[in-house]
Formats: sequence, structure tokens, C-alpha cells
Amino acid sequence: MHTRNFDLIAFDWDGTLFDSTQIIVRCIQAAVRDVGGTVPTDQAAGYVIGLGLMQALAHAAPDVPAEKYPELGARYRHHYAAHFNDLSLFEGVLPLLAALKARGHLLAVATGKSRRGLDETLQSVELKGVFDASRTADETAGKPDPRMLHELMEQFDLPAERVLMVGDTTHDLQMALNAACPSVGVSYGAHEPDDFAALSPRYIAHSVRGLHDWLLANG
Repeated sequence: MHTRNFDLIAFDWDGTLFDSTQIIVRCIQAAVRDVGGTVPTDQAAGYVIGLGLMQALAHAAPDVPAEKYPELGARYRHHYAAHFNDLSLFEGVLPLLAALKARGHLLAVATGKSRRGLDETLQSVELKGVFDASRTADETAGKPDPRMLHELMEQFDLPAERVLMVGDTTHDLQMALNAACPSVGVSYGAHEPDDFAALSPRYIAHSVRGLHDWLLANG
């Protein structure tokens, strides 16, 4: 019988479980272009993935005035909706989640997405009942604020050291650090893993298979 090191494993969504990084980058760029702002580079648009939508757009388009933010958000949602059916889970994610559930881990999502956006995604048949809880930026606080993780700890009455955060950005790992939770980074998402070391992740996975193997050995 394997002894669990973590009772709850919280996953970021975009770029960690869901293969959406490039489409999000293109949608941010298109939205900024639509409202007349300076179109951010791929790197600048990718950096803000994981933040709450308006926080992300404001950071990616610093020359767009605040009164245009509602239009900017609407244009982003328009472009994203057009690509919604192009998005999918990374290969290997479903077997990973099934293996963790079979071993008795609680599973959660902690994401910069909106509640509506996450719920639309979680309605797919393959994800029904997989997650025990979820938190979104619009109902708590955006990363790297630790509130999402604090709320998950409270919900399941767990100390920080029993909760593992898995994410593809420095925002995810900084949130874990701010919540005093251990973390694991994945290098196949939005941020370059060179920036992860300063945030002390337990491990950096370079593929879903690598994440699967580490979590089953060390989770």
C-alpha cells in the first residue's frame, strides 16, 4: 500500500492539463489588435496566462486605456469561443487523473479562468466527477494571491504541507509559495522553466508522462 504524501493535488488548467497555450496567445493578440492597442509579442502574451482575464489583458496591453477594458475582454472571449472546439486535454492527462483518484487523492483545479469558462470545459463527459473541487480567479482572487489554495485547504480541512500545486507558470508556483504549499512545475506550458528554480518546486516535469511517473512515485 503506497503512503500518500499529499491528500489534495491542485492543478492549474491552461497549459498544465489543457493544451490551450498557443490559442490563448493568439486570442490575446487578436483582442488587443481589435481595440487598437500595440499587439504583444508571443512571449508577452504567454507570460500573462494563468492570471485573471482582465488582469492578464491589462498587463499584456499596457497602452490600452482602462475604459476600453470591457471591449477588450469581449473581443478576447469572442476569439476564444471561436476556437473552443480546437482545444483538448494533453495526451495522458485522463489516465494520470484516473490513477491519482484510484489511489485516493482528492483532485482540484485552481485556475485563472472564469467560473463560467471552467464549467463549460468540465461539462465534457470524460471529466464528469473527476475533480472534487475547483476555484477560479473571478470567484476568489487571481494568482499569485494564495486565496484559491487557502480556500481548498479550508474546504477539506488540510494543512498546507498536504496540498500539492501543479502548474506551468511562475504565477502558479508563486501562489503555492505564498500559501506555504509544495509545488511541481511543468515545462510544456506557457512559461520557460528557467524561471521556476527560484520558486523551489519539488520537481519540474517535461512531459505529462514525466508528471505521471513523479506523482505516482512521490505523490
